[in-house]
Order: sequence, then structure tokens, then C-alpha cells
Amino acid sequence: MSVAFTREEDLEATAADLADRPISPHPNLVTPEGLAMIEAELASARAAYTAAQMKGSIESDRTAMARATRDLRYWSARRASAQLVEPTENDGAVRFGGSVSIEREDGRAQTWRIVGEDEADPAAGSVSHVSPLARAVVGKRVGDEVMVAGQSAEIVAVS
Repeated sequence: MSVAFTREEDLEATAADLADRPISPHPNLVTPEGLAMIEAELASARAAYTAAQMKGSIESDRTAMARATRDLRYWSARRASAQLVEPTENDGAVRFGGSVSIEREDGRAQTWRIVGEDEADPAAGSVSHVSPLARAVVGKRVGDEVMVAGQSAEIVAVS
């Protein structure tokens, strides 16, 4: 069908039928920074919801209302299930909230911080506690060998 024959309301109705953001089945462990980020996202979602309601008729901008509602449901659920893990004294083992440095067989050295799923950002050096990398290193100590992405790596620092 040509775009010329579609009605704007039909496009709005389709856009408004947004699927919910998937909620992880894993425990929602968070660092203090992760909890603050979730609370900021929840406040932002509440503000977007309020703004969408105040624009007049919900039918006038169903897409904005659908996005705001979806985000509000997601961040409310994530806040409700958040399990704050306070930093602990470094006992030499890789732990949630801590950092680990590895050296790969090819000589590359990398440092990662183990954090909650919502706060993970691999490009910034943080990975989720449920990631394969985190699962391979949690509980290990300096000098231990681990398998990371099919390659052997040595843990060279834990903090």
C-alpha cells in the first residue's frame, strides 16, 4: 500500500504498541553507582510520563505515552528488584563491584569492573556480573589462569 493511503492515526497506533523491555531473570545486583543510575532513570521515566500526559489528549501523541509507560514499567521493576551490594574490603579475590586486570596470550592487557546488568558498559570498561567474562573471573585471584573468549588469560591484578 502506498504511504499516501495510510492514515496518521494508523501509524500512531502501530508505534504506540511497543513491546516491553525484557527483564533479566538473573538477580538484579547493583553497585551504589548502579542504584543511583536506576533511580535517575526512574525519575526521568516519571517525568516523561507526566510530560506525555500533560500534552493534552493521549491520542494526540500515543507514541510518547507508550514509550514513557514502557520505560516507567521497566525502571520501576528494576528498582523494586535491585539488590545493593556494598563494596567490601579487597581480600584478593575478584568480586562484584571490583575490578580485575587480565593479560591475554597475545599480550593484550585489559581491565574490567564487574557491575550490574543495567550499568554495564563494555566500551567504558565495565561488564555485567552475568557476562561470560565475569563468570570466568569471579572468585579467582592474581596468578590464576582463566578462559576468556576461548583464549587463556592470566589475572594480573584485582582491586
